[in-house]
Amino acid sequence: MVDGLGMRIASIDVGSNSIHMVIAQVESDGRFRVLDRAKEMVRLGRRMGSGRLSAEAMNAGLRTLAAFRTLAERQGVDRFKAVATSAVREARNGGDFIQRVRDEIGLRVKVIPGREEARLVYLGARHAVDLRGEATLILDAGGGSVEVILVEDDKPAILHSSKIGVARLSELFVDESALGSQGMDRLEHHIAGQLAPILDQVVDRGVRRVIATSGTLLNLIAIAAFQRGEPPDGRINNCVATAEEIVQVRRMLAKMGRDERERLKGLDAKRVDFIVAGAALADYVLRRLDAKEMVACTWSLREGVLLDFIARHRRGIEETERFADVRHRSVARFVRHLGGEEIHGQHVARLALRLFDQLAPDLRLDGEAREWLEFAALLHDVGHHIGHENHQRHSYYLITNGDLLGFQREELEIIGQVARYHQKGTPKSADAAYAALPGTQRRAVRALCAILRIADGLDRSHYGVVRDVTVARRGEKLVLQLRTDGDDAELEIWEARRRAELIEKLLRQEVDFRVSG
Repeated sequence: MVDGLGMRIASIDVGSNSIHMVIAQVESDGRFRVLDRAKEMVRLGRRMGSGRLSAEAMNAGLRTLAAFRTLAERQGVDRFKAVATSAVREARNGGDFIQRVRDEIGLRVKVIPGREEARLVYLGARHAVDLRGEATLILDAGGGSVEVILVEDDKPAILHSSKIGVARLSELFVDESALGSQGMDRLEHHIAGQLAPILDQVVDRGVRRVIATSGTLLNLIAIAAFQRGEPPDGRINNCVATAEEIVQVRRMLAKMGRDERERLKGLDAKRVDFIVAGAALADYVLRRLDAKEMVACTWSLREGVLLDFIARHRRGIEETERFADVRHRSVARFVRHLGGEEIHGQHVARLALRLFDQLAPDLRLDGEAREWLEFAALLHDVGHHIGHENHQRHSYYLITNGDLLGFQREELEIIGQVARYHQKGTPKSADAAYAALPGTQRRAVRALCAILRIADGLDRSHYGVVRDVTVARRGEKLVLQLRTDGDDAELEIWEARRRAELIEKLLRQEVDFRVSG
């Protein structure tokens, strides 16, 4: 997170041809702003017929992912979400590649099935294109697979993935020479064999437009725009090519060898080996559905991953915006994950810190102890997740074993000890974990327990009846004056008095409670 503003997320798509990354800043209400994009054509799925990722391709992928991680971290990224698709999904050594990415770069890459890939493509396209109204087909032509999504009434009616990506098709049917009409027929026949069963379910749905979401298909639309004298000038999103224009481009490409294709306006040189297969695919789908146009959409899988993360983690994003430091953020997420009462813990923490600020000199406590008290108060009831009886012991176990971020092992032991004794019992030398603490920390644990007991008692009903507490001294007594704004606090006072013994012992003073005003 940078400058305390929102959460920054990097969404990475490890595709068969290219690796893409989008970096976005997400606010607690779900709004987000794209900060940066990066892509590199790695050709991870080259020679996919071998069933293995080559050492050369894996090393190129690792270099790219390492560079992307560095770029993202320089921009303050909090979370990485990375997915891998067809090439890794199908390779016998795909698991080896994923493990190397984790071991060497520290990124966890999730290999997603074809249907999930189609769903995420839909989420990305839906954010950039209005899919309401008439039936629409989304076509995503990656290197290893093609995703076909039928959208009706803004919802996906069909999600399908076929193993006929443009890199795979190109390796089988396209070389450096012109393909010709016979070669194009063979290519189209293969495409039809894979897609006809799914398109037969779509043909009567009245699809009039196809949304194209992949780089090769976007290049195809750009070529069509150049051919009609309207170059997109970098603004390819929502650019339209008619079905007739796609036919013309397909016929033109079939007559071109690789050298000629390299000189074609609108074609990215990195796509020169795939554009023929992409044109054959697009033309077949448009003709089979009798669709009239193909519309370019620059939002696809990586944006879908980002949107899916936002939808699933709204609370976590809110916490990232609320809590600038990792310790508070980690504690808030831990409490939420265990189903704890966040409001009660926060209120007890406020009361405990009010008492700490007024009693710290008498109890010989410093600022570090104040932080321990706050975290112990926020976490004191998490043990209810395991069981209500002796929940304080369960709280200790969860705190010391819960993998909370930003804390030293010693700090978690102290916080856990304070939570363990927040209700009954006192820290004793018979407790090996307590006895192992240095003397100053044992003294701090006892004092913080004493404060937390009072603060927790003052919210006995969990309704925040006691708004504030002020410490006053009346003769030999320590008087805690409670502000309740007129609410009845008898239950809270009764509970706090039951828990006052330890603090009375430490201060050598009797403690009394009074409602002020």
